[in-house]
Amino acid sequence: MPRKKSFSLKTFTHKTFRRLERFVFLLKSLLTPRQFIYFSCVLVGISSALAVIILKTFAHWVYKSAQRLDDVFHLPYSNSTLPIIGIIITVIIVKKVLDGSIEKGTSQIMYAVAKKRGIMPRKQMFAQIITSSFTVGMGGSAGLESPITVTGAAFGSNYAQNYRLSYKDRTLLLACGVAAGIGAAFNAPIAGVLFAIEVVLAEISITAFIPIMISAATGALVSTVMLNENILFSFKKVQFFDYHNLPYYILLGVLSGLVSINYARTFRKIEHYFGGLKFNIINKALFGAGILGVLIFLFPSLFGEGYESIKLLADSNPERLVQNTIFERFEDSKWILLLFVGATMLIKVYATSLTLGAGGNGGNFAPSLFVGSYLGFCVAYFFNIIGFAKLPIGNFTLVGMAGILSGLFHAPLTAIFLIAEITGGYNLMVPLMIVSSVSFAISKRFEPYSFDIKNLADKGEVFTDNRDANILNSIDVAKLIQTDFKSISVSNNLEELVEKIQQSDADIFPVLDEKNTLLGLILLDEIRPIVFSQFKVKYTSTYEVMQPPKEIIFYDETLETIMEKFDTSGCKVLPVLKDGIFLGFIYKQLILEKYRMRLKSMIIE
Repeated sequence: MPRKKSFSLKTFTHKTFRRLERFVFLLKSLLTPRQFIYFSCVLVGISSALAVIILKTFAHWVYKSAQRLDDVFHLPYSNSTLPIIGIIITVIIVKKVLDGSIEKGTSQIMYAVAKKRGIMPRKQMFAQIITSSFTVGMGGSAGLESPITVTGAAFGSNYAQNYRLSYKDRTLLLACGVAAGIGAAFNAPIAGVLFAIEVVLAEISITAFIPIMISAATGALVSTVMLNENILFSFKKVQFFDYHNLPYYILLGVLSGLVSINYARTFRKIEHYFGGLKFNIINKALFGAGILGVLIFLFPSLFGEGYESIKLLADSNPERLVQNTIFERFEDSKWILLLFVGATMLIKVYATSLTLGAGGNGGNFAPSLFVGSYLGFCVAYFFNIIGFAKLPIGNFTLVGMAGILSGLFHAPLTAIFLIAEITGGYNLMVPLMIVSSVSFAISKRFEPYSFDIKNLADKGEVFTDNRDANILNSIDVAKLIQTDFKSISVSNNLEELVEKIQQSDADIFPVLDEKNTLLGLILLDEIRPIVFSQFKVKYTSTYEVMQPPKEIIFYDETLETIMEKFDTSGCKVLPVLKDGIFLGFIYKQLILEKYRMRLKSMIIE
């Protein structure tokens, strides 16, 4: 008798996916390009929302499983021990499963848009979910929103690659994935749209809003239907805005800007310190996670994302933060409670940077909300204690989140509408606008770039608010170098030069030694009278006619810097060196042609 074929879930899933893929290709052939983009942004929105649901649910499951294990084995100081275990698991997964590397933070999204033409690695569609779930789910002091946005961007990018869409459409769908991720994570579609536009996209037309809005709305809808409401971060208890409190909101905005600057600079210092450590990955994980464990022991609210502690502050139950801590006996002292909350706020940046520096995966989105809520609470609580005013602690706690988010990520509109949406209304719109704008203005004054992308922006590797620089820095310098030159060696006559002139139509010739070191340049226009005289050709040395270059381009320079050198020198062509070795020439005209082509391809319509 013939053997029956056994059912294979893997085969069934693969066949279903292939049928769906063929159906989408068929639709692409039947629909107009714009119609297909609208259809695609819905699929990307659904995919990103499902990724958010999986990530949030898996992280929640990891946390609950860790708590159940703790109930069985009674781990000593479990809140301090679990983050160490979670970070070590993350490090092992990265080493054994993900080829030893994983890009962290939203900066990689901007880098993909600016330098990789919107292409993101396929592994980012699942790598962020697995690693951040273990890191944050087991208590690492970071957030899940950054992995969520990276995952959504990866879905949009790889969808576009799979269906052979252009760079503009690929970038648009990447932004759709980001918007859907934020929209699903917070049930805040408007904030998702604004985050994609403020943070990810540098150039966008009005018509591009529609696909992004569709994706964000789709993501929020899917999340609302399928995700447990307890896992979502939301508030319903908000008081109306009292204009008498306006000066205190302005003060909160100023403090938010200053705290954002301190957070950004402290985080970069610790990140740089861990980057320079010579430990192996396990020892580095133990070192960083061990210090993190001590901080969580002293300040338990640093455990995980910290959203539960934010809700305690917003609901005016701050005394519960010190329960089961070494400060519990001071629970009834308002000043000790204020100092405890303030210290936790300032230490959060150390906890987050230790989590990520040790090898864990997560982001700074949730920590920024954490720090902002604690700052807002401290401001209101302080003035209430001294009897100077009676401020609504819940409102200040929520508005403070917008202040830090705006100052840290340079995304004031995202901050305003995110808090407005998660509070279920717009009663706080005026204070949100004031605090976010003041914080952004102060932070922007001292930190020109968002802290998450500062290192890349300094290298010219991401888009900034300088449009010309964005376009120039998106062009690959290496592809502009012209290497089909005719070089001249040092000689007592110009016979070799005359021969090279006859063989090519070049008007500039580099004089090189045997090590390809540039000694000087010979410009044809300036030696024409000499080359037409046989006597002068025979008795004129290269030293007499060559001249030093007015400017030199170095291989690792950005195109923005290169264009500045063209402008200051007045030259149309400049030599390129790498480690002292002559590589070739770059022509200004070629850069301008590439600029025009890239400008046309970058504006998303």
